[in-house]
Amino acid sequence: MSGRRILHLRFELPAEPDAELPERLRRLLEDITPRVQMIEPDMAVLDLTGSLLYWKRDARALTEVVQLRALAHLGLHSSAGCAGNRMLAAMACALTPPDRRTIIDDSPEAITAFLSRRPVRELPGVGGKTTATLAEYGLHTVGDVADVPQLTLQRLLGARAGRALHEHAHGRDTQIVDPTPTPASISTEHRFARDELDPAAHRRALLALAEDLGTQLRAADQIATGLTCIIHYADHSATRRSRTLPEATQHTVLLARTAYAVYASLSLQRARVRGIALRADALQPDDRATRQLTLDAGDDKPLAIETVADRARARYGRQMLYPAALATNSRTEMPSTGNGDRPVVEQTRPEGVLWMTRSHREAGPPPRGE
Repeated sequence: MSGRRILHLRFELPAEPDAELPERLRRLLEDITPRVQMIEPDMAVLDLTGSLLYWKRDARALTEVVQLRALAHLGLHSSAGCAGNRMLAAMACALTPPDRRTIIDDSPEAITAFLSRRPVRELPGVGGKTTATLAEYGLHTVGDVADVPQLTLQRLLGARAGRALHEHAHGRDTQIVDPTPTPASISTEHRFARDELDPAAHRRALLALAEDLGTQLRAADQIATGLTCIIHYADHSATRRSRTLPEATQHTVLLARTAYAVYASLSLQRARVRGIALRADALQPDDRATRQLTLDAGDDKPLAIETVADRARARYGRQMLYPAALATNSRTEMPSTGNGDRPVVEQTRPEGVLWMTRSHREAGPPPRGE
């Protein structure tokens, strides 16, 4: 028994909520405990562990207090799930109707009783393809998966996914409640030294921006569910296009692929482009990411390279490694992003350059001359 008490709340917001309602809701919840994490405008997670003694109530009674306060002060009906970790609390909340609460005791027996009959797709990180793969082996419920050795799951799903699924199937989750506000979006921008007509230069800038966004997202443990591309022209006008990502991600390859698609949809004809901005929208904690299985083993290679590149850049600087598509045959400055780093390439294959040619192909066909 961990002794932790995590409360997951889902609120029924009005159709046209007051702009100040999210902040008022946060303040109301912080009157109960300072450890409040707003996941969405209608969803919050509270760590009640240190507040139970202060309020002299058990988890069920304090959960009732929180729900009654939200209803009395803000008129918000809510569903609540309380358990020993965030995963169990979220699953319990999802099964609870408004104005009710589900409390899962911290004993192994109570956790097993709650999880055993739940469909495996309700576990975090389990998408449609993973569910189908498990079903081929007769694994339909969380209880079925819990009975399978971890090594077997790793053979089916891969080392990392198999280990995570094994932990979740046994009700184990190490996520903490982080009160730090999560920004709704992050952006990065490149300004050309002169008005640029070359589509190849535009695409190199997009790749550099996607690389910068991906690095920021991974450093902040966030994923983006949407991407916005803004093209600034010489006449001071601008075009803005947004697109929902096929799956929430923090990976440069997937961000670049979507950025290329958005750019192609604009069908620019000799446009004099002064600058390009890329924005990652609707950010979420990366523990909510769902990775679909794929039969193409090559999809994993760019992601593995990305992990190594992040570690190297963190130690030696951002100019140490970068996509090969940003290198040129002569002394040329790479596209600069808003962080001020602008590596200089001095030779065709300089030492320390990460030649991610396959990554670039995965992101889309390379522009002419790259």
